[in-house]
Amino acid sequence: MTGPVSALLDDGRLHLQHGPIDLIIGVEAPDDATCRIAYRAARDRFATVLDELVPELPLLRAPLGAAPQGQIARRMHRACGTVAQGDFVTPMAAVAGSVADTVLSAMLAATPLIRAHVNNGGDIALHLAPGAEYRAAIAGLDGQLAGQITLRATDGVGGIATSGQGGRSLSLGIAGAVTVLARDAATADAAATLIANAVDLPGHPAITRQPACDVWPDTDLGARPVVTHVAPLPPADIARALSHGVTRAQAMIDTGAIAAAALVLQGQGVTVGDFEDGATALKERSLSYA
Repeated sequence: MTGPVSALLDDGRLHLQHGPIDLIIGVEAPDDATCRIAYRAARDRFATVLDELVPELPLLRAPLGAAPQGQIARRMHRACGTVAQGDFVTPMAAVAGSVADTVLSAMLAATPLIRAHVNNGGDIALHLAPGAEYRAAIAGLDGQLAGQITLRATDGVGGIATSGQGGRSLSLGIAGAVTVLARDAATADAAATLIANAVDLPGHPAITRQPACDVWPDTDLGARPVVTHVAPLPPADIARALSHGVTRAQAMIDTGAIAAAALVLQGQGVTVGDFEDGATALKERSLSYA
């Protein structure tokens, strides 16, 4: 494996890549010098990420239990513990969000920023200074713009994450997409995974499953059956599956773990918590960020 790669994009954002980790970072700062300081801090911290995580992978791929040692690993463990509520989960459910949070924290420790985001494959760590805003443009199921989410510093949202069928990870549920807003990206990442798992119809004949290890030999899910195909479902079944996810999301909102969630399955969508109008028509990889 080659070492970390860094490139400044034409639009001024920073691209960092190392092995499976691919970050797009954007900052708004008072001047160019401050921006350079932030990007240098991001590169320096990113260079250590894989070396920090790899030694603890066996523990991170095991069901949530003993706390790991590394900073990123502890973030993963803490985030999953916050939302698990008795469900099966491994710390790997929060790896993308935890890496994004860690790199963002390094930038903020190096210099004050007006606005910053670290996008790790769609799981985003976000910083907003007072008065700053962050807009997420949401594409509807027909590919057209369905609305926007505007986040402000006072909202207390520092993370956005999406999970479901067609994403980068295997899923125990059938959700097309579940997008979560939370106080940090690690928590949003873990929560989106568990809510997407809850959108399900156990035993339904339209759903095909395989042992996770048969799909990805190195998966952290072992032999647990993951969804590999979902045939078209009648509206009543879609609504029933979504209701299971809503119950799971509401339980997380009730404990203060997350702020909101939007769930989509085969053209039907529902939101829980404080999403703006138009935020119900989400699909995997449908969010673009400004």
